[in-house]
Amino acid sequence: MSSYKESYLVAKQRFADLGIDTELAMQAMADLPVSMHCWQGDDVAGFEKSATALSGGIQATGNYPGKATNATELRADMDKAMSLIPGPKRVNLHALYLEADTAVERNEIEPRHFANWVDWAKKSQLALDFNPSYFSHPLSNEATLTHSNKEIRDYWIGHGQACRRISAYFGESLNNASVMNIWIPDGMKDIPVDRYAPRQRLVESLDEIISEKIDIKYHIDAVESKLFGIGAESYTAGSSEFYLGYAITRKTALCLDAGHFHPTEVISDKISAVIPYVERLLLHVSRPVRWDSDHVILLDDETQAIANEIIRHNLKNRVHIGLDFFDASINRIAAWVIGTRNMKKALLRALLEPTARLRQLEIDRDFTARLALLEEQKCLPWQAVWDEYCERNNVPVGEKWLTEVKQYENSILSKR
Repeated sequence: MSSYKESYLVAKQRFADLGIDTELAMQAMADLPVSMHCWQGDDVAGFEKSATALSGGIQATGNYPGKATNATELRADMDKAMSLIPGPKRVNLHALYLEADTAVERNEIEPRHFANWVDWAKKSQLALDFNPSYFSHPLSNEATLTHSNKEIRDYWIGHGQACRRISAYFGESLNNASVMNIWIPDGMKDIPVDRYAPRQRLVESLDEIISEKIDIKYHIDAVESKLFGIGAESYTAGSSEFYLGYAITRKTALCLDAGHFHPTEVISDKISAVIPYVERLLLHVSRPVRWDSDHVILLDDETQAIANEIIRHNLKNRVHIGLDFFDASINRIAAWVIGTRNMKKALLRALLEPTARLRQLEIDRDFTARLALLEEQKCLPWQAVWDEYCERNNVPVGEKWLTEVKQYENSILSKR
């Protein structure tokens, strides 16, 4: 018997003593896919033939060698990363990751430009999510959906409409609804006089984008707020309050990004605050450092708290879990593996929590025992259950995955 198995059997009994079935916890992970973001693999550059420099508050820092330079390389890199991550995954694409022989205007992109992605997803048994790309474009320098120039605004409305059709194509082709998230960088560097007019235009633009009815079986609309961005330090049209109101009244999903709020705010606390009012939530799990800097997520208190909220309140059918970070200072495949495994570790740990007992202590107002158990359960042997979960999913246990990443770097990435 392997040492991993021996450790697991001890852990299994330890959790059983608390009324927790580790087998059921691992089985429950099958219903908790994590959507991996493609843009970690190439520093949010995309594959447009006329791509411009990053803009709109998007910034990837670092120059680690070996980034993907085309879609074939990116898919191969994601295949490698996913082979080292246990359990179900999804892949999240941005519109600028299309494949076309010639330049295509963003308001003219079509499903055919993503056919290779769908073929790959079918072979890999993956579902796809999608995002319009309202940045890194000459017409996004000042504003997009809030622009006072109707021609520019119409261009970006057309982009959103085109993206919804692509998202529905994903859902229909893969028989799994694609979540399409709308985020725009529109705002102002200095204090505006008229805060209202851009928001009026944003409502009208969004309404026009989502006017075409699409079966929710194939496509789900989501909207994402932000506190501020580079060049939009004083005013952001798509604020938290704006999109909360929009999601409630238009019945879209609401996206909560961990880096898009004040540094003292956390999205784990917001989940239960907004879920009574919105039908679905999309989470962009990231790690802000000082601001929305999108660092690789750690297995830290906030990541764990996010997972706990999903599991404690049985929100797996209403919350879609996506990742959003882009670190160009380290091996990009390792970044995917570290971040995604950490999210999945947090979900498994949440499933192993003695929640029923903790909830009863809270009902009984026994806050002393609640605090004691919350602290003691942090030291329970969840790692042995995670190792068993990895082994059953045929992925490396512990840090052994890093050896495979280094080998891939030496044989593939170093030659790019």
